Amino acid sequence: MAAETQGAEQAAEAAHGAAEGSSLVFHPMDQFIVKPLFGHGDVGMFTITNVTLWLFLSIVAIVLLMVVGTSRRAIVPSRSQSVAELAYGFVYKMVEDVTGKDGLKYFPSIMTLFLFIVFANFLGLIPMSFTTTSHFAVTVVLALAVFLTVTILGFIKNGVGFLSLFWVSAAPLALRPVLALIELISYFVRPVSHSIRLAGNLMAGHAVIKVFAGFAAIAAVSPISVLAITAMYGLEILVAFIQAYVFTILTCVYLKDALHPHH
Repeated sequence: MAAETQGAEQAAEAAHGAAEGSSLVFHPMDQFIVKPLFGHGDVGMFTITNVTLWLFLSIVAIVLLMVVGTSRRAIVPSRSQSVAELAYGFVYKMVEDVTGKDGLKYFPSIMTLFLFIVFANFLGLIPMSFTTTSHFAVTVVLALAVFLTVTILGFIKNGVGFLSLFWVSAAPLALRPVLALIELISYFVRPVSHSIRLAGNLMAGHAVIKVFAGFAAIAAVSPISVLAITAMYGLEILVAFIQAYVFTILTCVYLKDALHPHH
């Protein structure tokens, strides 16, 4: 029995040593750890972190594109002015198509939201950067801001009539209370799905890229790993834009419900 125990302990030690020396020991979720930007220690409420830095850089990038890049307002636009005008027209058409003319007064807020998410997503694709929109702390704040804004706006614009959003008048009378309960639950689930969709997609994509990058150190599979990283990176570029678009168009849909709540 003693010999068996000693042998098991030696095998465990050998396995632990092999794991420590293995090139496959990597942690794909480490890239999402919030760290103090200066020094070490715990992260407090007023600690400047890597999240703070990349949120600030997202704002700087927006200012450079929309303010500095369009400052000349040339008849023949520069590249930065062309991109800014394209983004402006894209979001303006989205707001107009979804919310109607009534929603255009809220275009500046929606445009700001779209640009912030786009730049935060794309800056997160830079190697050694931090993807701020992969954190629920960021996306939940954005989703709650949208939810509270459209809810308050709905009551301001329509008063108690905003509650007609939950009353499906076209349904049979017996089903209306059940449908009203379902509509009410789905309404309060909006900020949850709104935030999880954005953060979850970005977190999953970045984690997969990190996993493939870990296998790139193994010579036998490194060519396949590099190809997989390239393919995933291209997909993440597409996802970065699509998720910003989805978040924004859902915001427009929620705004439409606040402006025109009647089924």
